[in-house]
Amino acid sequence: MSTEGKTKKDLRIKSHVYTESNVKAPNRAMLRAVGLTDESFTKPQIGIASTWAEVTPCNIHLNDLALEAKKGAQEAGGVPLQFNTITVSDGISMGTQGMRYSLPSRDLIADSIETVVGAENLDGLVAIGACDKNIPGCAIAIANAEVPAVFAYGGTIAPGNLRGTDIDLVSVFEGVGKHNNGDIDDKELNAIECSACPGAGACGGMYTANTMASAMEAMGMSLPGSASNPAESKAKAEDIKAAGEAVYNLLEKEIYPKDIMTKEAFENAITVVMALGGSTNAILHILAIAHAAEVDVTIDDFNRLQESVPHLADLKPSGRYVMQDLYKAGGVQGVMKMLHREGYIHGECMTVTGRTVAENLAEVDDLKEGQDVIMPLDNPKRADGPLIVLKGNLSPTGAVAKVSGVKVKHHQGPARVFDNEKEATDAVLNNEIKEGDVLVIRYVGPKGGPGMPEMLSVSSLLVGKGMGEKVALLTDGRFSGGTHGLVVGHISPEAQAGGPIAFLREGDLVTVDSDKKEISFDVTDEVIGRRRAEWTAPELYKKGVLGKYAHNVTCSSQGAVTDFLTK
Repeated sequence: MSTEGKTKKDLRIKSHVYTESNVKAPNRAMLRAVGLTDESFTKPQIGIASTWAEVTPCNIHLNDLALEAKKGAQEAGGVPLQFNTITVSDGISMGTQGMRYSLPSRDLIADSIETVVGAENLDGLVAIGACDKNIPGCAIAIANAEVPAVFAYGGTIAPGNLRGTDIDLVSVFEGVGKHNNGDIDDKELNAIECSACPGAGACGGMYTANTMASAMEAMGMSLPGSASNPAESKAKAEDIKAAGEAVYNLLEKEIYPKDIMTKEAFENAITVVMALGGSTNAILHILAIAHAAEVDVTIDDFNRLQESVPHLADLKPSGRYVMQDLYKAGGVQGVMKMLHREGYIHGECMTVTGRTVAENLAEVDDLKEGQDVIMPLDNPKRADGPLIVLKGNLSPTGAVAKVSGVKVKHHQGPARVFDNEKEATDAVLNNEIKEGDVLVIRYVGPKGGPGMPEMLSVSSLLVGKGMGEKVALLTDGRFSGGTHGLVVGHISPEAQAGGPIAFLREGDLVTVDSDKKEISFDVTDEVIGRRRAEWTAPELYKKGVLGKYAHNVTCSSQGAVTDFLTK
């Protein structure tokens, strides 16, 4: 892209009028120290926000990718300035007290990126994320920063392989359950552990990272191909560089996140998540991104779209394939093209390419012939979407279930109630949970956790012990995108906030019905009222990050946001 003749006025540079006033001399002096020149001050400054870290394979490669984004922004005519923010690994913290920090990290990431963009008066932004909370964190920051921006995904990990069979991180969690059940020995569990994660990139199935990357691409906030291109591929390096170039184009065309993040764009994101069989966490994160973008998306929009969008993808955790297989089959863009052709996608939505969804898809090839990762629309895996919101006297404002691959549509059984994950896990390991039970883990919601930890460990134990659909697992916490089986999460209001789940008692008869989208317990309003009167809320956590989070976070049915303003 030629930049000849471009000036700060032409590009409406937000606040770098450094050459027009000597008052700005101190600003210029400090920026000269990092390499800027007189010419630099006439160009837009573009932040390159990276979530690089050595604490997780999801993000280990992002420093190199950030350099590609810098190169793209510089060649387009901008002045790229790189900065970092945090990341944590859900997979590493799973089953420990560390998991409480996972969801709060989303808001820390968002706040830190917004802070740098605002404080440094940056004109544009490329935000690069790769793990579960990086992506919505970057998206929330983009919405709040209100400068032309592109989200760039670090890409998926390649599948692991054990004796010719593809495996991944979830295989390890389920292996623990098999080991506890006596189905595999120490040597086999170690072999699974050593083979599951072969390199850089986010967990390979249609888990939370790949789900949210797909949602961002469908929303138009990342470049076509970004969600599908594997982490360790030439295509990934190319799309990250192109993201740097794209921001300059957005500046030229004066296209802002608010022009892209519309209600129709969010509907496109939800549609693609449903078709791909995405993570339950998508509901939580899409609500939070919509809140930041000031777009009216509610939890009920998910059920509305769920009823009409078929589930097409045979992807893990309930299917056979991983994201790299979808990449080979034609990627998220191929799926979107098929959906758009049949009227499921709003083609008029603007995207970060500066063109509409329909214009982008016109240049995309159809899904490859003979592929079986994505089912045809006339023969879907399921006629409607696999993510459903259930309501009832156990969850008046909504709970979330993922029913892909789950044969049981109605489960009724006695509640086995635990106030923390450890006691529930011990009960499973000690074979105290029996077929037909409803295992309940409460006081692990956004406030109660605090931090709404994921229950992948205990759900994987149940699957590994052959009880994935024989025991219903209910919680006001979350589930990993890798979770499958008869599970219901995000029960709201949460126990800590006095939701009905706080008044559930051992042995109460609980019913989960996915067809009716109902979740209830067989207790009268009078009895619930009496139990409520006898109940005292546990003291909220007060210390540090988790204390701040517990006192500020909203209900999961509102996206568990921390900056909610009452109207």
